[in-house]
Amino acid sequence: MVQWHPLQTPIERKPRGNKKLNAAPPVILSTGFIFLILLGAILLKLPFAAHIPISWEQSLFTATSAVTVTGLVVVDTGSAFTAFGQGVIALLIQLGGLGLMTFAVVTLIALGNKVGFMQKTITKAAYNQTDTSTLVSTAKSVLLFSLLVESLGITILTLYWGQEMGWLKAFAHAVFYTISAFNNAGFALSPNSLMAYVADPVINLTITGLFIIGGLGFTVLMDLYKSKRWAKLCTYSKLMLISTVIINVIALLLIYAIEYDNPKTLQPLSEVGKWLAAWFQAVTPRTAGFNTIAIEELKNASTALTMMLMFIGGGSLSTASGIKVVTFIVLILATYSYLRRDKGITVLRREIDKESVYKALALTIISAGVTWLAIFVLLLVEDAPFIDIAFEAVSAIGTVGLSRGLTGSLSPIGEFIIMFLMFMGRIGPLTIAYFLASPRSKKLRYPSAQLSIG
Repeated sequence: MVQWHPLQTPIERKPRGNKKLNAAPPVILSTGFIFLILLGAILLKLPFAAHIPISWEQSLFTATSAVTVTGLVVVDTGSAFTAFGQGVIALLIQLGGLGLMTFAVVTLIALGNKVGFMQKTITKAAYNQTDTSTLVSTAKSVLLFSLLVESLGITILTLYWGQEMGWLKAFAHAVFYTISAFNNAGFALSPNSLMAYVADPVINLTITGLFIIGGLGFTVLMDLYKSKRWAKLCTYSKLMLISTVIINVIALLLIYAIEYDNPKTLQPLSEVGKWLAAWFQAVTPRTAGFNTIAIEELKNASTALTMMLMFIGGGSLSTASGIKVVTFIVLILATYSYLRRDKGITVLRREIDKESVYKALALTIISAGVTWLAIFVLLLVEDAPFIDIAFEAVSAIGTVGLSRGLTGSLSPIGEFIIMFLMFMGRIGPLTIAYFLASPRSKKLRYPSAQLSIG
């Protein structure tokens, strides 16, 4: 028997069951997405998930594209995958689009557990919000609203396709296309996407309505639901709605004017068909990924416009990606204010804080830098025209899914680069930068220096 001397102090041992996770929230969030991608790749590799042999590269690329809600594909979704495989893709889109953290928080609530500080911090990183007190209610609202909108989309598309396909097939198609559209994924069950419905008003308006609602952002949608009136909306919601309308209208008019006499796009269509096709092509680059006209047949001016729209993307806390609409507007306002020598940056009778401007600038620089580097490497490893490679890279980091036909002929290195761009575009460049550069506070300050700019 061991006896303790009165002057001796027993060694305190920490309980083994309460180990805390010290990883940064963006790391945990990124790990969650990686785990979901790998799980999806394994499921898509199962023999009964595809009609044809699918390589590990193809299954990994498809899973990455689905989880990041991009829509770029190396094999045709409709013909290559079975009903099980298509169901896996739809589920990956839903989980990736609404966000892992939404489902995690709702699951914790359903199990009767409290949402702790770490879970709130991770969810805050996923939603890009600063207030953790409203995250639980936000997660509930996101899930409920999403299911309601998707139910409406499924109902409309099922009723419309019922006579054409039969009710069971129509329902399956409606579920897949609704999930893909609302989550801005762009996955289609036809190799020509929605080109067969180029002049169909029901399909055009339903699909665009789904991905525009999903791309506005849940912050705006909840604000609209609670406020009911324009005057009561917050500044962000007003700016997002105004900017979305302006960008969509300008894009619509430009696409219509540029492609009006193009015999491979708008010219063969009726006047109504021209406007529907121009409308669809104007709004789909906001990370939706569907197309009703051949992307590779667009004129160079339309292609350049599409690339710009893909880079801008949709709204914060939405199923869309890109640098975000308000980020783009903040940079324009900052530039305009500097040229006017204004002391502050104002919009809608509110002043924008410098932190928002710095964040917008950092996000844009990181996105542009990574995109340029990816284009450079792709030009080294791929034998394709510059415009096709640049378009593919911008589409990938914007998680759009539009392509000029390059995706299926990418080399293994090219596929890896596109997968990295899709992943980065989904979790956010600032999230990656968060754990690549640990923040540090400086106690020592230096005299200011005037630098020559321009």
